[in-house]
Amino acid sequence: MGLRILVIGGGGREHALAWKLAGSPLVDAVYCAPGNPGTAEIATNLPIAVSDIIAIVDAAKALAVDFVMVGPEKPLALGLGDALRSAEIPVCGHSADAAMLETSKAFAKAVMAEAGIETARSVTVSDIQTGVVALENFSIPVVIKADGLADGKGVVIAESREEAEATLRAFIFDAALGAAGQSVVIEEFLDGLEVSVIALVDGETVIPMVPSCDHKPVFDGNKGPNTGGMGVYAPPPQVSPELSARIVETVHRPVARHMSGRGTPLQGVLYAGMILTDAGPRVLEFNARFGDPETQVIMALMESDLAPVLHAVALGKLSECQAPEFRADSAVCVVLTSSGYPGAYPTGLPIEGIESVPDDLLVFHAGTKRDVDGRLVTSGGRVLNVVGLGRDLTEARERAYSGVDAISFEGKHARSDIGAFGINQ
Repeated sequence: MGLRILVIGGGGREHALAWKLAGSPLVDAVYCAPGNPGTAEIATNLPIAVSDIIAIVDAAKALAVDFVMVGPEKPLALGLGDALRSAEIPVCGHSADAAMLETSKAFAKAVMAEAGIETARSVTVSDIQTGVVALENFSIPVVIKADGLADGKGVVIAESREEAEATLRAFIFDAALGAAGQSVVIEEFLDGLEVSVIALVDGETVIPMVPSCDHKPVFDGNKGPNTGGMGVYAPPPQVSPELSARIVETVHRPVARHMSGRGTPLQGVLYAGMILTDAGPRVLEFNARFGDPETQVIMALMESDLAPVLHAVALGKLSECQAPEFRADSAVCVVLTSSGYPGAYPTGLPIEGIESVPDDLLVFHAGTKRDVDGRLVTSGGRVLNVVGLGRDLTEARERAYSGVDAISFEGKHARSDIGAFGINQ
């Protein structure tokens, strides 16, 4: 009897995870809640919202799954990991207390200070007057971060003191982000290349994935507002194996030890958002789950089986598991978005051309659905992810963009420079 796995989420990250798991000879069945039209082709979708903790636990019991893989941060914050463990269902996903590394930037800053992790200088404030005074101690540009989860909209790099003060007012006084912005982290701006270093963590055991480099601003040249991610490449030529190992040893392992020591051990994924400064790597933020779209390139490059390593995390036996192996190739993922994203955008627009994408490319669904006539249409800001593989970044980019060109829908937008910086270094 093979493994039965429930993947929580319905975006590109979850499609990539389900795709990799469904390809395992150890797996009998993959379920996705709620999934999307892409996961429907390789798994069984369940009409359950990621926030419906009770329904997820009930489904996991009824389906007799061997473990649950939690994709997004919201169900972790709501205590899905705790609920599943209380029901004696193995889960690759942290407790709500451990997930505070992502759900509270102030908490993450405190953990970094206690664990001796190098990061940007910062102060946390919860009223405008204190914030305005604190700004005097920071140079411009300065970073303003909402403490809580804000769907990727909680970070502003203020280019003037006026913009910084206006952001404080918007977050704290106007409650533009609701409760997420009632407490704010003011942080020094650090200049350098941002990279994502993601690892599986179980207690004090850490197994890293291949590093990657995300592109968050919506327009070419890193211009415009931040998004959930417009594309990613892996591995970044700027991150040598030695540097990657150094980051794991100086960031992931100390955090894992510290979280275990405080009684809130990690049991899932630890994503360190790093910036490579002239003074060395510094942590920008932590996420308590796989990144999106980083997961798409990580899964594309993974040669070994994903199922046993995730199962080991869920069982608390990661120390008994071998590290995954990755192809000695490059991968580029380009995100196709709706017109207007990350602001307001239309939905229900027909998508054409996916069947024309070359067979050596991967297309992961994110914001798609089937309409009443069964047509594939847009349903979100980030619509599709196209992944190309190659012997180097140049070849991977060419393949990815050939897939981008094959797909069409009204208002389709994609950056044209994903991975270009890696090639030019």
